[in-house]
Amino acid sequence: MNKEIKSLYRVHRPKTFAQVIGQDHITKTLQNQISSGKVTHAYLFCGTRGTGKTSVAKIFAREVNTGGMTPPDIFLDIFEIDAASNNSVQDVRDLIDKVKYPPVHAKYKVYIIDEVHMFSGAAFNAFLKTLEKPPSHVIFILCTTEPHKLLPTVQSRCLRFDFRSVATAEIEKHLAGILKKEKIDADPAAIKLLAEAGSGSVRDAMSFTETTVAYCGQNKITAQDVATVLGTVDRTALISLLDAITKKETQKITKQCTDIFSKGINTNVLVKDFLTVIRQTFMETKNPVLLYVYKIFAELEMNIKTAPDAATMFEGACFLAHAQNV
Repeated sequence: MNKEIKSLYRVHRPKTFAQVIGQDHITKTLQNQISSGKVTHAYLFCGTRGTGKTSVAKIFAREVNTGGMTPPDIFLDIFEIDAASNNSVQDVRDLIDKVKYPPVHAKYKVYIIDEVHMFSGAAFNAFLKTLEKPPSHVIFILCTTEPHKLLPTVQSRCLRFDFRSVATAEIEKHLAGILKKEKIDADPAAIKLLAEAGSGSVRDAMSFTETTVAYCGQNKITAQDVATVLGTVDRTALISLLDAITKKETQKITKQCTDIFSKGINTNVLVKDFLTVIRQTFMETKNPVLLYVYKIFAELEMNIKTAPDAATMFEGACFLAHAQNV
């Protein structure tokens, strides 16, 4: 029988509060509630994808029932529901019917409802009464990336926690630790790029890392490998392009743009990365011209997603910045 292949994110998913990164304001509060015995009946976990909502929900569900121990039997009393595919009134009625029965082994039955904003309006209305006054043996943990879509009456019945985007430095340290455990060699610059690519999402950063590991095979991961896999441009090339714009070097701008797009670059990612380079360069040099260049590419970022020829649009922005900066 073939051994099950698990992703890096599944293998290294946090199993304790201490292993969760970037959400200390939440994990400390939940630990205090558990230790004091003052848990509430409904929680609302909000935040962008990959910031740890479901992981923390699972950890909380275990620890509220075992005090840190995880005997297999308690998993019979922890339920995960995907609201994206179980969002009808009948689905909610089935849920309501089940919650009234006491837990089999644990102290609480814990229901983790992921992407809860996907419940239909009628489903939410059916759920409200149970959410307001659930049996004493039930805890609901509602997870969502779009809390604004929830009814105010739902939000008011929950203790809300907002998960923050995780700082790049924290993700970078986390990735470095995982790669070390997996005995995978990677340049620090490559790890930094992978962390930045996550844009605050640990899961996305780990997904990019796994793809890059597969691409490199047994070879050491370099910054160029990461750029190739992610469809991004090496920072050196972007710095060179920015230098050509500020120095009004027309031929160099053309050459740099040609070289960049010959690699099949994702233009949306390119603009985002270029804005980062412009911002960082301004912080280092305080060159006022860069404020104007940044404005042009910030406007480009808003329009380029629907452009029929994004490459030409990007090159045009380069020449616009070149022609008008003084």
